[in-house]
Amino acid sequence: MSSTLLRTVPALRGALRASGTPKAAGALASTSFVRGKATLPDLPYDYGALEPYISGKIMELHHAKHHQTYVNGLNSALQTIAEAESKGDFTKAATVAPLLNFHGGGHLNHSLFWENLAPASREGGGEPDGALKKAIDTDFGSFDSFRRQMNTALAGIQGSGWAWLVKDKSAGTLGLVTRANQDPVSGPYVPLMGIDAWEHAYYLQYENRKAEYFEAIWNVINWKTVASRFEKA
Repeated sequence: MSSTLLRTVPALRGALRASGTPKAAGALASTSFVRGKATLPDLPYDYGALEPYISGKIMELHHAKHHQTYVNGLNSALQTIAEAESKGDFTKAATVAPLLNFHGGGHLNHSLFWENLAPASREGGGEPDGALKKAIDTDFGSFDSFRRQMNTALAGIQGSGWAWLVKDKSAGTLGLVTRANQDPVSGPYVPLMGIDAWEHAYYLQYENRKAEYFEAIWNVINWKTVASRFEKA
């Protein structure tokens, strides 16, 4: 089997197992593999709870249709790889690696994304405090500067992708990275907070005005969840 595939399968399984947070441990336990299969995580809020910033219709389609597609694709890819491995057909297993990356990344990214969000009437919006705020002020100058840089990174994504606030595992510093399509954050970085820049995340409500979506979503960011990831990273 290719070295890429040998790294991808266990790394993906480990990342999915580690992606839950204490706040939503029950609802998002399914980010791990249940009896060998990934499952769609429940949301800790109703589809319409993020309105008016993200419509209930978008949330329903995004979660129940798009995310479910990634779950199905991931399970199919894993099954194909397992069957190929059992037959010693490592060439076939290796050809599935791109699908494993795409659908596995889609499942992982969206599972983290749902945790990033909360209704504005509850934990959503505002600014972080405590150690996370101090780190943002140190590494970006201020929260407003961080927000501007994040929106600039989002606007610069060509086609589909994500922008992430990350923590460098070695240096302990914060930074911003973008990823194309559904490529997950890996290597030296721990993903803390991501914003989905795919059209399916905003188009039904904002059409081609994606900059408005990038501004609106800050009203429903769950900083408690982001701070929990930061402190555990």
